Amino acid sequence: MLSIYLFTLLTFLWGLIGTPIAIALAQKFRLLDIPGGRKKHHNIMPRGAGLVLWSGYLMWALFTGNPGVEVPFIATGATLIFIVGYMDDMHPLPPLLRLVFHLLAAAWVIYPLPVPLWQRALFVFWIAGATNAYNLIDGMDGLCLTITLVTALCALYAESRGMWLPFTGLVFGVLLWNFPQPRTFLGDGGSTLLGYICSSQMAWSIFPNIFGMGFVQLSILLLLLGGVPVIDTLTAMTRRILHKKSPFEPDRGHAHHKLQDLGLPKWAVLVIMASAHGALLLCGLRMMGIPTLNIFG
Repeated sequence: MLSIYLFTLLTFLWGLIGTPIAIALAQKFRLLDIPGGRKKHHNIMPRGAGLVLWSGYLMWALFTGNPGVEVPFIATGATLIFIVGYMDDMHPLPPLLRLVFHLLAAAWVIYPLPVPLWQRALFVFWIAGATNAYNLIDGMDGLCLTITLVTALCALYAESRGMWLPFTGLVFGVLLWNFPQPRTFLGDGGSTLLGYICSSQMAWSIFPNIFGMGFVQLSILLLLLGGVPVIDTLTAMTRRILHKKSPFEPDRGHAHHKLQDLGLPKWAVLVIMASAHGALLLCGLRMMGIPTLNIFG
């Protein structure tokens, strides 16, 4: 158990110390987020946090002892997701091409999972969807990282600490550079990486608890475990379709945008979004029969 906490400390320090190095590299290679349009920040911001998250997760996967059969698959898929996202940060890629890579990475991580074929297919689409959903909610300082932290903390109820605690330390170390005073952004490479890792690790955490579930029950469970990013994304896509727009067309209609437009400060929006996300995940855990500290009585 000591090694788990040691790895958590090391990943936290990597996030805390590695982020300013990544910021400098992003500035040197002009990997910058320029304000304008839907983007409300006022300063040019380096997109270096994704590099820290990817390298920190990869080093933990390489150096931790007995990581489990799923970790090499998750780390390999995460590398593909990060590279595609990083390339998209530098030169925008066609959405369909990004989706193909996300589906491939999702299929890769589910390949060794001992579940029926229809559950495999559902997991693949869910992981690919969550990968994109975390990217779409990355529209406010600290939001995507905070949602990730809430996911990791709730998932500790469903899985041993070995896979989630080091990830939690890494994310928290980077969060300190992204909120309350942002000095770097995640970029598509970082936000899609977080969505992929969260959903992939969650799939491996919960699969022993889903045997006997039907399609509808498992779909509802995955919707709850996808939480705010997945539900908000589905809502946004439905709204765009009803208005005869492309479901992939970006806008400022996401929940965090609407809360900000009401005049709420960022910290209040963050509390509301994180609380809603945590409640959804705890409902999902309760649905599987996993104790949740009697929060629901």
